[in-house]
Amino acid sequence: MKPKVQVFALGGTIAMAPRREGGVAPGLDGDDLVGAVRAWTGDVEVAAETLLSLPSASLAFAEIAQVADRARAAVAAGAAGVVVTQGTDTLEETAFLLDLLLDLQAPVVVTGAMRAPSQAGPDGPANLFAAIQTAASSEARGAGVLLVFNDEIHAARFVAKRHTHKPSAFVSPLAGPIGWIAEGRVRVPLKPVRPMPTLVWPARGLPEVVLLAGPPDDGGRLVRALLADPPAGVVVQAMGAGHTPRVLAPLLGELADRIPVVLASRTGAGETLRRTYGFHGSEIDLTQRGLIPAGWLDAPKARILLALLLADGADRSRIIAAFDD
Repeated sequence: MKPKVQVFALGGTIAMAPRREGGVAPGLDGDDLVGAVRAWTGDVEVAAETLLSLPSASLAFAEIAQVADRARAAVAAGAAGVVVTQGTDTLEETAFLLDLLLDLQAPVVVTGAMRAPSQAGPDGPANLFAAIQTAASSEARGAGVLLVFNDEIHAARFVAKRHTHKPSAFVSPLAGPIGWIAEGRVRVPLKPVRPMPTLVWPARGLPEVVLLAGPPDDGGRLVRALLADPPAGVVVQAMGAGHTPRVLAPLLGELADRIPVVLASRTGAGETLRRTYGFHGSEIDLTQRGLIPAGWLDAPKARILLALLLADGADRSRIIAAFDD
């Protein structure tokens, strides 16, 4: 019996067609995408459904939460795995959010394209075919939500987009890809040891968590604005190992007395340090003032995790424990 893979299409470059006015825009549906690879998927039963037709910058987290519900239902109905296609601008956020919302052994794989079908050398069909193979594979079971691109398999927790237009745009700077596809065979030799925490999408939506990424010469105006009208939480995209201008340190400490403030790095790889640098505005100074280190999560992922934790009613000790893990 053939394994069944359910494809949910959301739009993005992989589904774009030329516009008369110039450029490309979403124009293909899920059946079009699957039809382009149907000749190669004979050993898998593939069903497609178009849920949205948007560029990924316009996708809302609430819509991705609905995709999580659909993925859960598809697996309950017998699908061996699920593939989600969308634009690459927010593909890493979608993958990570799904990883936090889903607790499935069946593979859930996100993919897309850097080149539209009308461009020379479109990569969408190859990425979709590889994603379908991965979703149908027993090798990928229990690995969490995955991102498949350029014949590489990445864990959602590690992957990031690091180029504006190359087909090799997606990398996992901290850990590298956990697997690959070669000659139609799926290899996943490096499954993450620890699962991500499974959280629930709140009925009222996510609370406001601000991503603060000020310039090195920031005099504190943005932090003062947050102090005047605090959101539910803040993630600081700090420099280096977790450093800010010294003038910001007391202001961020004052903010951390009122709301959770998570300290992440803008470098894109490596952990936020805790006990190496001791100057004003260093990670030691900031954590002593109450900021919570993001660990190995980058700032956009830390923002998603903090928002879901706050929506779930997490107190400070639980938030610290989640980022420690």
